[in-house]
Amino acid sequence: MATGLERESGFTLFSDEELSEVCGVKRVGNCVEVTCGCTSHRYGDTVGRLRVFANGDLEISCECTPGCTEDKLTPAAFEKHSGRETAKKWKNNIWVIVDGEKVPLYKTVLLKYYNQVSRGTKGSNKHQNGHRDEFVRCTSCNKERRFRLRTKEECRIHHDAVADANWKCSDLPYDKVTCDNEEERASRRVYRGCNRSPTCKGCTSCVCFGCDVCRFSGCSCQTCTDFTTNAKA
Repeated sequence: MATGLERESGFTLFSDEELSEVCGVKRVGNCVEVTCGCTSHRYGDTVGRLRVFANGDLEISCECTPGCTEDKLTPAAFEKHSGRETAKKWKNNIWVIVDGEKVPLYKTVLLKYYNQVSRGTKGSNKHQNGHRDEFVRCTSCNKERRFRLRTKEECRIHHDAVADANWKCSDLPYDKVTCDNEEERASRRVYRGCNRSPTCKGCTSCVCFGCDVCRFSGCSCQTCTDFTTNAKA
């Protein structure tokens, strides 16, 4: 019988031994979730739930107050939301509880996949940019819905939604969003996953003009066709 916290494929994200002393460990779908926090000298501790994915993604749901709706924050955005005075050092400032003590993320095994992906991206393709979250408007309720673009599958879902002139909330294959759900608040929509700045409006770090992840050889649309043609040239 397999042991450890595992993904649905059977691959062990982290062994039981690696997480034995980490507080609040929970396996949720294809990720590992733990209790985390960030401390502000002015506001005290802001607590949240950190989700770690094998593709290197990190997401935090804030639990600073019972009514807080900040979800799927990047570590940088969570650090800023906590009111931390010395921001932009989230690896140092965001902590998890290990054996009863607050330990910075960079000292834990939880950044293993994040660091692997970061090194791989820098070494394999220096010209490939990141992919920030994008929004598509529903033709039925006129509400904008968020699309994450971290994997090729997510990029394809967004690509097909943009190409569909009659796209609706019910077409989303995940999150089970319907037209009855509220649209994201404007204050939340500014956080789009840029690694350089949580409220970035578009830069070379988060805007991609074509790569193997977001362009598809089997697609006949102009952007994919142009990319495939240029790649073969």
